[in-house]
Order: sequence, then structure tokens, then C-alpha cells
Amino acid sequence: MERLKNKTALIVDDDSRNTYALSCYLETLGMKIEVAENGEEAILKLKDGAKADIVLLDIMMPVMDGYETLAELKKDASLKTIPVIAVTAKAMKGDKEKCLEAGAWDYIAKPLDMNTLVDKITRWIL
Repeated sequence: MERLKNKTALIVDDDSRNTYALSCYLETLGMKIEVAENGEEAILKLKDGAKADIVLLDIMMPVMDGYETLAELKKDASLKTIPVIAVTAKAMKGDKEKCLEAGAWDYIAKPLDMNTLVDKITRWIL
């Protein structure tokens, strides 16, 4: 997908299997990848100048979960304009609404349908 070439995704997830699978797939589309193991690490990377056209944010993580991360992103004028897609395995009724209310721009449940994910990424960064 030429439209995503050279766009950067920050994948925030504490499960290395998830980050590996997402990274490998998105790299085949020409995307650049940054990885953070939790929300705190993601915030620090972004504040230190890491580039991200979109954030794929796991909700259930240690140290700083997705909801706390969304709150921190909203507080910072330079970060609150970065689109965030909440990515969660929890997927219970009301989770999508809760994520959107917390500040996520979109939501997708695991296991991920990669076509749907790419559609969502394309929607927000192009």
C-alpha cells in the first residue's frame, strides 16, 4: 500500500509477540515502526522527539495502561493531535465507547483483522 509508505507507527504493547507480528506486517506496507513496551515508555519516546504518524495502543499493560496513556497524551498540546487506535484483547461490551471517551481516535479488538487495521490507519493518517 503505497499511501502508507514512510509513515511511522508507534506500537505500544507489552507482549513482544504482538509487537513483532504488527511490525512485520506494517513494514511490508512500507511503514516505519517504533515500539514501546508500556504507556510510560511511549510518552517518553514521543516527548524525546520520536516521530509517530499514528499510535497503536494496547489497553491492558503494566506500568502505565492505555487509559492512563491516553490521559497523558491529551494533556500535551504537541502529542494530542497524534491519532491513537486503541488495540485490545479485552473486547467486552462498552470497551469501544470507554476507549473513545478516554481519547482514542478509533478502536480495534484482538485478534486483529489486518485489512480492518490498515483501513483504520489509512483513515486517520492520510
